[in-house]
Amino acid sequence: MLILPKRLLQVGAGFASARSARRLRNGALDVPAQERARLTRIATQASTAFGRDHGLEPGLRYAEFQRRVPLRTHEGLLPYFRRAFEGATGVLAPDRILGFVAAGRAPDGSLRTVPVNEGLLAHLQSAGLDALFAYTTRTGHAEVLAGRHLLLSGAYDLATLAAAHLPPWAATHWFEPGVRLLREPDSPARRESLVARTAALDLRLIAGSPSALLAFAESAGGLAHRWPRLECLVHYGRAIGPAADELRASAGPRLRFHELYATAEGLLAAQDTDSAAGLRLLTDAGIFYEFLPLEEFDEKRLEQLGPRTVPLEGVRTGQDYALVLTTPAGLTRLVTGDIVRFTAKEPARLVRTGALGFQLNAFGERMAEKEPTDALVELCRRHNWTLVNFHVAPLHTPTITGQARGRHEWWVELKPFTTETPTGPLMAAELDADLQQRHAGYEARRRNGALEAPYVRLVMPGVFAQWMKETDAEAAGEVPVCQGDRGIADALARIARFSAD
Repeated sequence: MLILPKRLLQVGAGFASARSARRLRNGALDVPAQERARLTRIATQASTAFGRDHGLEPGLRYAEFQRRVPLRTHEGLLPYFRRAFEGATGVLAPDRILGFVAAGRAPDGSLRTVPVNEGLLAHLQSAGLDALFAYTTRTGHAEVLAGRHLLLSGAYDLATLAAAHLPPWAATHWFEPGVRLLREPDSPARRESLVARTAALDLRLIAGSPSALLAFAESAGGLAHRWPRLECLVHYGRAIGPAADELRASAGPRLRFHELYATAEGLLAAQDTDSAAGLRLLTDAGIFYEFLPLEEFDEKRLEQLGPRTVPLEGVRTGQDYALVLTTPAGLTRLVTGDIVRFTAKEPARLVRTGALGFQLNAFGERMAEKEPTDALVELCRRHNWTLVNFHVAPLHTPTITGQARGRHEWWVELKPFTTETPTGPLMAAELDADLQQRHAGYEARRRNGALEAPYVRLVMPGVFAQWMKETDAEAAGEVPVCQGDRGIADALARIARFSAD
């Protein structure tokens, strides 16, 4: 196959970037694009086993689509996944299944997997180019395309499977480190191999989760001195906040962050302006989005809540929603487990605020991970502390009446040897004041006495690492920001030899 010279491809990318930028700026195109995506997904699935089971037919109206297809979690789609895994064709989508990728953990702790087909790869190529061009547009140049791009995905991630099916021009001119290395489990040895492979290359962009970026930077002994023209760190998954300062110090003054909202189901949104303004929803890449108001979410009644979702035109800014996707892989009306909040409607921009299974709501506050993360990151920046890891859990206070009352208990690990010595009481007071400004539910519970002032436990280095070593979280390198029970907090207490009362 003829592969065009890189310089010619860069010129073509410039024209494509301008065209993509115009489309992303034009919010009036979002709703029509979503209607096309919905009709395409229904027409494509009508001939599948899932489509026949649910009476899907081309041209089906949205209200009827809501009535016929119930909302489901990953577990609700397991019977279809099993049939596809066993080799049956046309189960969820009519085209060929290329493999299965990891999609987090099920409630019982087992690994979730979801299928990837040719249609989803086409989505990823379209959405991936939009995401890259969103970066070149907001920086005003395309110098990032002059060098190589390093991907730090995990062995079973969607990005790794997609990398194995890149177009030849992308694999030849930009992609590193090759599929063989990506398919190896993450380890210090793999990171050393990645550094050795890319040390002499002109890396301009590195993409990965914040934990993967930090681990790679540490293995490389810093980024700027090895790759002086590195300009972009693409991050996805957990919020970059706790890792941002370390990565800036490692990568040097040229560094720009570029945030993506990427899941095992697809690439959903990309940064096209200041990240505080939210990420641009990729409405024209083949995924149909629906949104269930968070106050209506009830997992026990999920199959009855299908008519309560709203499409893009029905969302309101500032309100939290459970995210529902219908994708080219045949995952239809899937409740992903993510919580999102719109910051703008034209064009559509949103932020991920947390996960349905990881909220603080023991006292009616209904707070997910965004506000605690933002508050702690801002606190650490004010005092020049470097955050390593943290977790927030409910701590109940016994009452005679049996009413839910207590406080949030923060477990925080900071890097040692700072100029200003941190203390739990100082941190607790500042976190409390900040959260009352950020989150209405928290402020209301503090005002009515259901929530007492938070309690901060500063832990010695290694406590969180030990917890991750004892659990399957070690591979992901992340600890859940918050959780509605004390499962993680009690484990940390055991490791740290603290009393939890």
